[in-house]
Amino acid sequence: MKSIPIILLGCGGVGRQLLHHIISCRSLHSKQGIVIRVVGVSDSSSLLVSEDIMLSGMRDEFLAEICRAKSAGSPLKSLLNHGHCQLYTGQDALENIVSIASSLGRSIGLAVVDCSASAETIGLLEQVSSLGCCVVLANKKPLTCGIDDFEKLVSHFRRIRFESTVGAGLPVIASVTRVISSGDPISRIVGTLSGTLGYVMSELEEGKAFSEIVRAAKSLGYTEPDPRDDLSGMDVARKGLILSRLLGWRINLSDIKIESLYPSEFGPNSMSTEDFLSKGLSQLDVKLKERVATASSKGNVLRYVCVIEDSRCNVGLRELPKDSALGRLRGGDNVVEIYSRCYKNSPLVIQGAGAGNDTTAAGVLADIIDLQDLFA
Repeated sequence: MKSIPIILLGCGGVGRQLLHHIISCRSLHSKQGIVIRVVGVSDSSSLLVSEDIMLSGMRDEFLAEICRAKSAGSPLKSLLNHGHCQLYTGQDALENIVSIASSLGRSIGLAVVDCSASAETIGLLEQVSSLGCCVVLANKKPLTCGIDDFEKLVSHFRRIRFESTVGAGLPVIASVTRVISSGDPISRIVGTLSGTLGYVMSELEEGKAFSEIVRAAKSLGYTEPDPRDDLSGMDVARKGLILSRLLGWRINLSDIKIESLYPSEFGPNSMSTEDFLSKGLSQLDVKLKERVATASSKGNVLRYVCVIEDSRCNVGLRELPKDSALGRLRGGDNVVEIYSRCYKNSPLVIQGAGAGNDTTAAGVLADIIDLQDLFA
């Protein structure tokens, strides 16, 4: 059996779902001659490490207990007596991850899997990568930091995977890198890269009020706790930046033109989440309704789109033909069109569910398995 030891950073929705997937896929992976050993799990304050990182990992029963505890809001340190593991906190946690990376990275191998939403993992990921470890990301922030840090992180490109940072489980990154590797220059990428904003645009098209849609989306769990995190367009911009950098463009987030769906005076620094939901949102209804009507009068629909072309990345609302791939989009699906020499007149189109913990975690697991040839 080929053993893939992993350390998981982050026990939020995606991290917990990844652990569930690893447990449920044991039989499948066994048939493929693979076993994934979870040797460490961390949250924002501590790290639990298996007592024998060289030969075994945490038992599935203990991994399930971790998921239950974190879902209930309990810290990892509350589980210390439930499994055969050691607890590290603060700087000791970071140093221990580096120590494990040094021990395993250039021998049997180690994958550090970042399912957090933190920018503080950047330095750690650079360190473990330099020690020969693999890195798998669902966290976009390490890839959307300054260009110098980005280039350090991806300098060992064979050992890094980050499919889930752009399209959850959709093969967007893989498709872009395959086209580039074939010597077929990509001239344009156009996509709807937010399931949340896709849902909002579809509901607007049905004639519903913007405020009503956003409140419903929040109650359904489609948005972040503060919906402005989605409505600002920043998440889409980060995804666009990752794709732009894949094309070789040395740009930063500040170089991207981003259209927010709310004005700056309604921002987090000026208005609480509660006030935004109860007072601010309704003031945006008329403007969004007018933009939908203007698009409809031309036979078009309104979509929140990322356009990457001519060394520029722009993110915002666009009017599109109803019968186009992006115009036909409904609900929370994502669509990405890739234009190149070979796909000049008929683009490569990738479509499907582009959000959700389950889908994202499945993409992360696929990335881990994709690295199997690098492990002893």
